[in-house]
Amino acid sequence: MLPNPSVTALGRDAAERRFNINCSSFQQDAIISFNGWQYSSFYSFLQSESPDAASEPLYVHVARRQLPHGEWEVTVLDDYPQTTDDGHNTVQMGICPGDGTIHLSYDHHCDVLRYRYSVRGLATNPDKFEWLASSLFTPTLDYLPGLPSTHIHFRYVTYPRFGFLGDDMFCSFRDGKAGLGNDYLYVYSSRTGRFDFVGAHLTGIKSNPYVHGMDCRNGRLHVTWVYRGFVHYEGWDDPLDTKHKQQAGPNGAENNHNICYAYSDDRGYTWKNGAGEVIADLKKGETVANSAEGIVAFEIAKGSGLTNQEAQAVDQDGGVHVLNRDTVDGGECPMWKHYYRSPAGTWTQRAIRPVSGNARGRLAVSKTGDLYIVLPDLAASEMRIVRAAKASAYSTYDEVWVGGDLTGEPLVDPARLEHDNIMSVLVLAKQRGNPGEGRRKVAVLDFEL
Repeated sequence: MLPNPSVTALGRDAAERRFNINCSSFQQDAIISFNGWQYSSFYSFLQSESPDAASEPLYVHVARRQLPHGEWEVTVLDDYPQTTDDGHNTVQMGICPGDGTIHLSYDHHCDVLRYRYSVRGLATNPDKFEWLASSLFTPTLDYLPGLPSTHIHFRYVTYPRFGFLGDDMFCSFRDGKAGLGNDYLYVYSSRTGRFDFVGAHLTGIKSNPYVHGMDCRNGRLHVTWVYRGFVHYEGWDDPLDTKHKQQAGPNGAENNHNICYAYSDDRGYTWKNGAGEVIADLKKGETVANSAEGIVAFEIAKGSGLTNQEAQAVDQDGGVHVLNRDTVDGGECPMWKHYYRSPAGTWTQRAIRPVSGNARGRLAVSKTGDLYIVLPDLAASEMRIVRAAKASAYSTYDEVWVGGDLTGEPLVDPARLEHDNIMSVLVLAKQRGNPGEGRRKVAVLDFEL
């Protein structure tokens, strides 16, 4: 069993809202380590420590600490108020290793791009900078540097994500509505400080792809996803229609199907299926579409309990791990499953345990190559951690920790876990004791493995 973690509160969560806007599974890196420091991004109030703080609006907060035991510093981007009660509108964060810039994108659900980035060297030479947002970050921009604001795909953004790509960094997001959208890929150059448009790496035909994750390991960029088929509804083609912007719009998770996989060895320009066959050359205007040969790892029918954007991790040997759930084995209750592609290219799937509620879990790989599976139970306000040992070829699942007074979808810092064997989990934690009894905090749980 894991020892109980140390717990640090970063700020007050917006528990008064109907939908969580912190700690959602599609936040690729809301907590991440780089160069001996750890960073986190979240929404909170200007007076986050006051129990009497006004409930609106929210502002993007960015926190950092020097590892292993430094105190957290929190700065607030107080020039952009967020007021939309929609769980899609989370904060996304990325770091470019080559130039030390920190990138943020926020407040999207089929909206114009909202993005800002930091001065160069902030993450590579953190000691040289006082942690003050006004001097470190640009204002909110409606474009990516190097591309004009008139770029067509900046108009209808949902689910932006950033990730390491060698010394550079990638950015991707969906353009379109649930059931009718494509994913677009951009690469930020640490040398020029500009983004290049790569293309539509994933295209949905009468559907949209929902990505579990995008991870670059040893120069190979891996992506797994499910498709959500589109169901027509009244007003779907009306430009003024906003039904799709509801928290749960007309096209829901019951239309999710198939687990798919592809990879790229040239920074996202050429994509191959699991057999190593080229299926899309984005330099030629091609894309990975539903009909691309060899992309389906598991055929899972609509209505089988498959969710979207649960979790992906890639281990040190190049094995690809996916967390999702389905009812394919029978029964009404879906089972959390571990779908695994070995370094040799063989896919397997194994049931972990029955799913508790709708909240999605997280995957992360330890320094020794073991897989940790973090599973939430919102109804019970619990979180449990399961370990799949590398020595067992990830075939056994042992529960190693259970804790209460926790909610939200857990997010893990993969870099710190692999480098230091300490698992930092970003969650929503209930505060006990006065003042602020019952309020929720955005908190970091640090587990020493």
